[in-house]
Amino acid sequence: MSFTENDIIQIESHDLTLTAVRKQIEIFETGIPHTNISDAATLNHGIIPLNDASIKEYTETFEAEKDKKSILKFVPASGAATRMFKFLFRFVEEYNANEQSLNSYINKTNLRELSLFMVGLEKFPFYHQVLKLLKSKGIAYETLSNQEKIWHFSKAMLDENQLNFGNQPKGLLPFHDYKNNHISTAFEEHLYEAALYASSNGVAKLHFTISEVYKNKFTQEFKSIQSQIEENTGVKFDISFSYQQQSTDTIAVTLKDRPFRDSKGALLFRPSGHGALLKNLNALDADIIFVKNIDNVVVYKYKEEVATYKKVLAGILLKLQSKAFEYLHQLDSEEVSEATLSAIENFLTSELSIKISDEYKKYADRYKIEYLQEKLNRPIRICGMVKNEGEPGGGPFWVKDHKSNQSLQIVESAQINLDDPKQENILKNATHFNPVDLVCGVKNYKGEKFDLEQYVDHNASFITKKTKNGKDLKALELPGLWNGSMADWTTIFVEVPIITFNPVKTVNDLLKTPHQTK
Repeated sequence: MSFTENDIIQIESHDLTLTAVRKQIEIFETGIPHTNISDAATLNHGIIPLNDASIKEYTETFEAEKDKKSILKFVPASGAATRMFKFLFRFVEEYNANEQSLNSYINKTNLRELSLFMVGLEKFPFYHQVLKLLKSKGIAYETLSNQEKIWHFSKAMLDENQLNFGNQPKGLLPFHDYKNNHISTAFEEHLYEAALYASSNGVAKLHFTISEVYKNKFTQEFKSIQSQIEENTGVKFDISFSYQQQSTDTIAVTLKDRPFRDSKGALLFRPSGHGALLKNLNALDADIIFVKNIDNVVVYKYKEEVATYKKVLAGILLKLQSKAFEYLHQLDSEEVSEATLSAIENFLTSELSIKISDEYKKYADRYKIEYLQEKLNRPIRICGMVKNEGEPGGGPFWVKDHKSNQSLQIVESAQINLDDPKQENILKNATHFNPVDLVCGVKNYKGEKFDLEQYVDHNASFITKKTKNGKDLKALELPGLWNGSMADWTTIFVEVPIITFNPVKTVNDLLKTPHQTK
């Protein structure tokens, strides 16, 4: 594969090397092996159930320790909200009130989402904002027919010269209407939520990964709400931002695996998905890191319940981490007894859900110690899992690697060979899915930070098909942040209730109960 001088300049401008780009192209050529799932993780078989007693225990563990720890909340918040309004963009572009009724359009296009949007119109947090804009433009909204109303309303929301919601960061859109002339954003809700569980010694630290073009907007939003939230919560806020690094971009190729070039002959590089944010996470320093997506928030009356389960996950982290650290110190001593080895083996299997290799029994003691140290001395993540109610997303599975070692992993359906009946059947038997509800421990037993890039399964990348200027191409996404990027972490799955998962994937999700104040 030959590249021109201009190609090399372009590659280096992305902080990439020629070798790295060639490796990316090689992945396209050879393909990515499917993940081999051996079983679905279910309750008491990879997923820990909770009860009133354990909720109380883990919450108290966290509360007792939190002011001795540095705590951070990590919120992926990159990108615009375009996909939230996909069906409305189509409606505004296609519909003509003079040519057909709204019902016939909906029936013809099967845009059922539009019907729900119309029914719930007055419940959206931006309802009065849109009406005010229409009035300012001289549009007598109340005199319009129903089909004209919905078109003008949608147009005002999306037009780039009006509210332009589709090109705003999702975190700064109107999310919740508190009926007291206050409309909150998802960004604001994360601050209130962090005050309940992600604060230490009266300070809540939050880190948002955003697109650089939105930095000023986020900064201004924080300035406008900071004093009020700090007064309401009694907590000070330390907010930081970072951007997806250019060096994580990947080259696009044609369907024949040749570098894709634009009309001017330049190479095309694309952002490589949320797996690229591992670099951002790796740059942070805290004892406990909560991870939660920007759109997964609730109105205030549900926050205490959500916060309780965050504390529970953190309590589990602290309990398991403390025991693992204690055992690692024991393994560092000159003499390790058989009883200690046996206790550590039991801890790995019964509490960390780690399946010990069959070869382990044959090892001499010094190799057993090395094996146990390697298994214990890893970053750890406690992952909330909710019962599967048909939502899209990755799920918890037992995965078998090329050496037949089994481990717990979050796996996307795109990683599974659905042409294999056995694999498809395991997928169908999955009872839970991943709501991106993580609490992470990224320091070792000596207090040193792990290099998180050392625990990635690079075979867990994704190849997807996209288009650019009407031409088909293939794109490469890095192993997902909570999928392959954390494949070699110690992984604990815990069942949490559905109230902890309230993403806003489409605008109609704002009509669901956890996003309504009444």
